[in-house]
Amino acid sequence: MQWSKLFIPTLRETPAEAEVVSHQLLLRAGYIRQLSAGIYNYLFLAQRSLLKITNIIRQEMDAIGAQEMHLPALHPAEIWMESGRWDVMGDNMFRLKDRFGRAMCLGMTHEEVMTVIARGELRSYKQLPQIWYQIQTKFRDEPRPKSGLLRVRQFLMKDSYSFDLDAAGLDASYEKHRQAYCRIFDRCGLQYIVVEAHSGAMGGSQSHEFMVRSDAGEDFVVLCPATGYAANLEKAVSRPVPPAVPDPEGDLQPEEFHTPGRKTIAEVAEFTGLPETSQMKSLVMVSDGKPILALLRGDHQLSETKFAAVAGGREIRPAHPDEIRQLFGADPGSLGPVGVKNMRIVADLALQGRKNMIAGANRDDYHLRNVTPCEDFQAEFFDIRQVAPGDTELETGAPLEIVKTVEIGHIFKLGYKYSESMGLRVLNEAGQEVTPIMGSYGIGVERLLSAAVELYHDADGMALPASIAPFEVVVTPVNISDAGQRQAAEEIYRACLALGLDALFDDRDERPGVKFKDADLIGLPWRITIGKKLSHGLVEVVERRTRTSYDVPLAEAASFVAARVKQ
Repeated sequence: MQWSKLFIPTLRETPAEAEVVSHQLLLRAGYIRQLSAGIYNYLFLAQRSLLKITNIIRQEMDAIGAQEMHLPALHPAEIWMESGRWDVMGDNMFRLKDRFGRAMCLGMTHEEVMTVIARGELRSYKQLPQIWYQIQTKFRDEPRPKSGLLRVRQFLMKDSYSFDLDAAGLDASYEKHRQAYCRIFDRCGLQYIVVEAHSGAMGGSQSHEFMVRSDAGEDFVVLCPATGYAANLEKAVSRPVPPAVPDPEGDLQPEEFHTPGRKTIAEVAEFTGLPETSQMKSLVMVSDGKPILALLRGDHQLSETKFAAVAGGREIRPAHPDEIRQLFGADPGSLGPVGVKNMRIVADLALQGRKNMIAGANRDDYHLRNVTPCEDFQAEFFDIRQVAPGDTELETGAPLEIVKTVEIGHIFKLGYKYSESMGLRVLNEAGQEVTPIMGSYGIGVERLLSAAVELYHDADGMALPASIAPFEVVVTPVNISDAGQRQAAEEIYRACLALGLDALFDDRDERPGVKFKDADLIGLPWRITIGKKLSHGLVEVVERRTRTSYDVPLAEAASFVAARVKQ
């Protein structure tokens, strides 16, 4: 293709609305343009890259025996009501009514639709296992779209679904997807981490996320470089940093003291001269309408995911101030476990064995010192906290890291959540009706492109992997008006095409600096420059990511690049 005939609207300045690097560069390089908040037009270059990504996905999904389908984006409400997710999804789901007043929605995911197909067509164990997938537009009414293609309202996803007769079959399907995902992300040139994760609204017994380190991400991952442990922050476990000072010795009794205007853990720590680790943090949560008092060490944060697993309710939220006042007779900031008899008390494991700590007195502007768990109050102990900086690995004591990441893929063992609720049954070998077990597996297609930009960029633009760049090489004559340079460039361009390279010919009548800056900006991994060295039979080949330059004989330029792209 000739650059002069293409629509590549590059920008010299960074748009003010773009906060993260991938958003800035995809706009500047002419890949995308915003239509409205969280909704983007994918222009020529973006579409070429996205098609390359989806082609890699298709090849690897087909290789594990998955069968591609294409399902509607518009769904009747009834199927989401069958699964119980019509209400669970809340305002995140785009909802509408047709001309007859029937409730419908735009699909956020397709577990329900796939289960309807399976329910209507699968009859026998002989038809199992099945793996069905699609690459389809999804919709999420994101309240705060931002970061370009990382948090949007309309997006492209590869989602696949497995149907197996038993748990062993699901294990096999899950492992097939895990390996296929690794191959997909390897081929896309990404550096990624596989982490234990929480299933969330998807349900199920096990899930893993595929994450790329990036300051643009909104997910935090806990890593142990020494042992290879990796888990999402909401699910990770650790050994906490020891308390900053030892607990006071002795069998002391709780003693009330005045803390005027001190409501926060930090304020009480400053007032008492004791560190936050010497305090108990009291949080009132509501699970399916029932209050639960959650206790943590003062410097720790509640993991709502872990707490939800302990509470066991479908709807969990923090208590409202008026509810707290009615339950405790005090406002938040003065709450504690001593004397609480009207609700369940759940304490974090970091409080187990502690003694003579500070807690709220359930009286405004008062606290208690010398509060000891299991003596001054009774509680159930669970791991309900988030991993904190300085924590170590649970088993080995090795140091942990907490890093920001972008999620690019997520796989779930759904279990029987959808097949059971939606009435999917098949006959087993004995002729008995059984419920198939399911898995669900997703990849955010645009996120792969954005993650690659986040990983591979510099001050001049993107440096995309050759497998997903819109073109693998650009052939650039320094002076297109020079007949010799133009002829040499055309020969190299044709040679590149003959070798199967996805090549771009920069035939524009522009200054060399403009051509080089544009090629750097849009992220093409290789550039062949035809200039003054042509008089010696040489051209310059430049690798975009490393800036390494090679002087190569004219006749060998195309094969030189082809060999390195293949590597």
